[in-house]
Amino acid sequence: MKNLHFTRLLAFLLVSIGLWSSCGDGKFDTVDKGVASFSNESALSWNLLFTDIDRHAINFRPGPAPRAAAYLGFAAYEACVPGMPKYNSLAPLFSGVTIPAVESGEYHWPTVINATYGYLMPRLFAHVSATHKQKMATLESQLENKYQAETTPEIFERSRRRGQEVAKAVWEWSVTDVHGHEAYLDPFRGYDWQARVTGPSSWQPLQPGPGNGLFPYWGKVRTFALPETEKICRQPLPYSESPNSQLYSQAIEAYAQNTPTLSYESEWVAEFWSDDITDLTFSPPARWIAVANQVIDHEQVSLETALEAYAKVGMAINDAGVGCWNSKYYYNFERPQSYIRRLIDPTWDTNLENPITGEKSLTPSFPAYPSGHATFSGAGAETLASVFGYSYSMTDRCHEGRFEFVGTPRTFGSFYEMALENAWSRVPLGVHFRMDAEEGLRYGTAIGRHVNNLPWKK
Repeated sequence: MKNLHFTRLLAFLLVSIGLWSSCGDGKFDTVDKGVASFSNESALSWNLLFTDIDRHAINFRPGPAPRAAAYLGFAAYEACVPGMPKYNSLAPLFSGVTIPAVESGEYHWPTVINATYGYLMPRLFAHVSATHKQKMATLESQLENKYQAETTPEIFERSRRRGQEVAKAVWEWSVTDVHGHEAYLDPFRGYDWQARVTGPSSWQPLQPGPGNGLFPYWGKVRTFALPETEKICRQPLPYSESPNSQLYSQAIEAYAQNTPTLSYESEWVAEFWSDDITDLTFSPPARWIAVANQVIDHEQVSLETALEAYAKVGMAINDAGVGCWNSKYYYNFERPQSYIRRLIDPTWDTNLENPITGEKSLTPSFPAYPSGHATFSGAGAETLASVFGYSYSMTDRCHEGRFEFVGTPRTFGSFYEMALENAWSRVPLGVHFRMDAEEGLRYGTAIGRHVNNLPWKK
C-alpha cells in the first residue's frame, strides 16, 4: 500500500503541472529571493519518495538507510546555504569535502534542491528496482518542468547547475567512506560470530534469520558530529543467572509482557513502531524522516526550515547508527529470547512476525545492547525538537490505513514522548531488555545534541 502522503503530493504535482501557464503575462519575477521565501515542496517531495524507496531497499536497514539520509540532507543544505543568510556552511568542519563556490546571480532554490536530490539519490540507491529508479526520474522531471515555468532560463540553468555540482562533490566525498559506501552489497563482510562467543551472555544468531551478524563493521562508518571518543555507550548490566539479579528481573519483565499473549495496547504499540520488515514499512531510522515529513507538511514551513530539519535528522540518525552498532558489537550482548529459553521457558517466542512471509518469532540478527530503535529515536527526536520545539505535539499517521498490523495513529505531547514509546515498544515485542531501550534512548539523545551543537547559525 503506497504511502498516503506521497500519493497525495504526487497527485498535486501532476495537477499543478498540467494547469501551469507561464506566469500570466509572460513576465517572470526575477527578484533575488532567499531560500526562506520558497515553499517546502521540493524537499518534501523528495523525502516522501525517500521513505517509499527505503521501504523496499534490500540490505539498507539498519545502517545504509540513515547514511543515505545524512548525505542527502547535508548536500541539500550546503547547496542552498548561500541563500540562507542566518546559517553557516558546515562543510569546513569535514575533511575531504569541498563545496563548489556559488556563482553570482539569482537562484531558484527549489530547482537547486531538485537537481541535488535528482543527482544524489539514484546513486545512493543504485541497487533498487527499475520501478523505483523510474519514480526518481519521474519526480525529477515533473519538478523540473514545473520550475522552468517559474523563472527565467538563465536562472533555471544556474540553479540546476548549482544543485548538480554540490551533489557531485558530496557524492565523491561519500565514496571515500570505504566502510559505508555500497555496504548493502555485503552486510556481513566475512564476520565470524562464533569467534566472539566467550560465555553464556555472548550473542548468537537465532532462527529464522540469516545466521550471522548484520553490519558488524558499521562502527567504522563516517560520522558527522559524534566524536570518536563517544562511539561506545555506557556498559550494560552485569550478566547474571540469579533470579535475584537485575538482568533476570528484566528478562521476566519481557517474558511477562507477552506470556501467554500481548494485550491489545501492547500489541498496538509494538507493531506501530516495529518497522523491522523490508517491503512492509520503511526502516526504523527512516521512520524519523517520515515523522519530519508529517510535521513539515502540516506546518507548511519554509524551504529553509525544511532543509535544516532534514539535514539535522539525517546526520543524527546516521551517527546514531554508527555509535549504536559500534556499541552492539563491542558488548556483544545476547537477546532476551536466548536468555529466556535457556533459563526460564525453552518454548518461548518473540512477538515479531513477518506478515509477508508468515515467519514467526523473529529476532533482529545482531547483538541486543543498546537498542537500535531507541538510539535512532533519541537522536531523531532531539534534532526535530531543536527545530520545531521541545513541546511540539502531533498525531503520528505514518501507518494510517495499514491492514497487516495495528497502524492506527497515535498522539503524543512531544517528540521525546514518541521516542520513549518507540524505545519501550521493543520490550513487549520480546526483542530487547529494558536496559537496551533505556540506554539507547539516553545515548541517542546525546548524539542528537552533538548534531544540534554544530554551528548551524551565525
